[in-house]
Amino acid sequence: MAHGDNSKEKIVYVGDSRVRRGNGFITPPDYTAYPGKSEAFIPNFLLKEWMVGVVVLVGILVLTISEPAPLGFPANASATVIPIPDWYFLFLYQYLKLPYASGDYIVLGTLGVTGVAFGSLLLAPFLDTGRERRFYRRPIASSLMFLSLAAIIYLTNTAWTEYKHEMAETGQIPEDVQREEKAAENRAKGLPTTSAVQTKEIAIVDKDDPAMALYKQATCVSCHAVDMKGGGGPPSLRGVGDTHDKEAILAIIKNGQGQMPPMYDTAMSAGLSEQDIDSLAGWLAKQKSEQ
Repeated sequence: MAHGDNSKEKIVYVGDSRVRRGNGFITPPDYTAYPGKSEAFIPNFLLKEWMVGVVVLVGILVLTISEPAPLGFPANASATVIPIPDWYFLFLYQYLKLPYASGDYIVLGTLGVTGVAFGSLLLAPFLDTGRERRFYRRPIASSLMFLSLAAIIYLTNTAWTEYKHEMAETGQIPEDVQREEKAAENRAKGLPTTSAVQTKEIAIVDKDDPAMALYKQATCVSCHAVDMKGGGGPPSLRGVGDTHDKEAILAIIKNGQGQMPPMYDTAMSAGLSEQDIDSLAGWLAKQKSEQ
């Protein structure tokens, strides 16, 4: 080793064999090496949350398709009913009936208690800063969660039980139950089980008439379709004879109506004669809903 400022002195470098030679960049261990501690938000955590959301969404879609919401009979506006909210608001409905949340304590019930609850929810990420994710190792957060869940279940069940008892005491049958019973009775008799208007499809009159070929040749199908049901803007020609006679239809063909331009010259250029147009108008006048 060198001593002082003597530049001619021999310098010997001593290496330490205990220091291993580096292999370049050392890849840090994966988050799986620390179970229950943490994981990468993108893509690990986000992908799992997305997959769970997709499964739930598909499940909801399957339920709505397999069991659509029925359109029952209309509600009776003059019926005497006991008001009650939807099931997912029953716990709040029952909570507001408690002595300390109603009457003279309405401000405490609506603002005080709910303010503390929502404030705690907002402050939870700042108060519970531990890295542990397993619920049994987070006693405070887990206890609050289970306590809230138990309170919601209890209040919901209490509200529904009291509602049924009140209905039984007054001798009332819930209107939705009455509508379901009426629908079941109609179903057994083969009658409609809904108040929705059942539209009856109007058939084409004299479908084999030669005028049907004239209808296609006159390019009427471009707007009113081959099945004469129209589509979008153009109206259906099925049942047109209920509101228009032969002369009125001829006038519409020659002069047009609304957004429909005059089609007389178009039909003539398509190869129809005046007699063919007259026959077409007469056939359209026969298109009535009842024969």
